[in-house]
Amino acid sequence: MNTVLVLGGYGAVGREAAAVLIGYPGIRVIVAGRNPGLARPGPATTAMRVDAADPDQLARALDGVTTVLMCAESDNAGVARTCLERGIGYVDVSASHHVLAEIQHLDDLARARGATAALSVGLVPGITNLLARICVERSPATELRIGVLLGSGERHGRAAIAWTLDGLGRLDGSWTMNFPAPHGTRTVHRFPFSDQYTLPRTLGVPAARTGLCLDSRITTGLLAAAGRPAAARLLRRRQVRDLLLTALEKIHLGSEGFAVTVDSGTARASLSGRLQSRATGRAAALLIRDLPGLQPGVRHIEQLVDPVVFLTELAADEFDLRIDHDDHLENGRR
Repeated sequence: MNTVLVLGGYGAVGREAAAVLIGYPGIRVIVAGRNPGLARPGPATTAMRVDAADPDQLARALDGVTTVLMCAESDNAGVARTCLERGIGYVDVSASHHVLAEIQHLDDLARARGATAALSVGLVPGITNLLARICVERSPATELRIGVLLGSGERHGRAAIAWTLDGLGRLDGSWTMNFPAPHGTRTVHRFPFSDQYTLPRTLGVPAARTGLCLDSRITTGLLAAAGRPAAARLLRRRQVRDLLLTALEKIHLGSEGFAVTVDSGTARASLSGRLQSRATGRAAALLIRDLPGLQPGVRHIEQLVDPVVFLTELAADEFDLRIDHDDHLENGRR
């Protein structure tokens, strides 16, 4: 029996991952977080109160656990170290480069304990990393360009919105990317997703950059404006920030659709669909299913799985995978 503890399991990603995991044979799921009142445990899951930043609570929660899925940012490196010291597999969906860089230093520990820590497991980073590997293997280039289009109509938790606000204005630059229909050509604004920092090392490419836009052009414009220095300084004021976070939790302009696309030379690959949290949760569940057979150590998702095989299976769940090379579509809708 593989017992999976989902930390941050009361959020959209954790719930989605748990719903998929319980459908796999031989997997038991525990959803955990600091507020059990938010839990929606199903017939095959257990809810538990766990503050991942509390070493004693975490240690008790790990008894009998074989894999941990981390769906929050709360001392991730400390949680990963505790898991790996006990030979427990660890999967992280964080998009913050500094978080993943800290965990990367635990590679020797993971190897010594025969455990696998999988990083960059989600939509971005994650699916973008796999699309990037596909493109680089088909058409190496001096730079990877990654575009992320998120549905501004999807409901997000306060922590996710705060993370987005924190990233505004940290990187300069904008460019256009071609997204699958119905989105078309859109302007993306550089955003500090971690994939652009890790891919040059894992794929051996000279450079990578990731840009963000929202499906609503109006909201994208507001996002870009909020990243300007004057607006960024205003957002650092606690009262202003709290008011904006409250408003963004309630206002939902646009749809629940998403699309990610990657260009390298003459190769282009994309995945699109509905609900980014659904894509992230399902990608994490798929990787956890196969984690026991993967190589020990700390690895990013593109170092662990065959990208075409993995994405083809993921796309069968009502996502659209497209891989183009020299204007020839190799893989259509799955």
